[in-house]
Amino acid sequence: SREWQVFLSQHNLEASMSRRGNCHDNAVAESFFQLLKRERIRRRTYPTRDAARQDVFEYIEMFYNPKRKHTNNGMLSPVDFEARQQKLNEAGV
Repeated sequence: SREWQVFLSQHNLEASMSRRGNCHDNAVAESFFQLLKRERIRRRTYPTRDAARQDVFEYIEMFYNPKRKHTNNGMLSPVDFEARQQKLNEAGV
């Protein structure tokens, strides 16, 4: 949209988009949201938005980041992957 382009220009930002039909820019986000829906939200009815917000927060912070293993991280959770990377960086590897 024109408003978005003006915002980017005002903040000295460059728009980053692939060609139409190329989904690679959104692949990570789409994968995450598909998992969130499949593993947590599907078939649940939340009494309030706050209850839904809290449930999603708990999924991300209590399961997805610290425990859920990811194939792209060598079957490590994001927290374990980052800890391993930090140790490698400290060791100069």
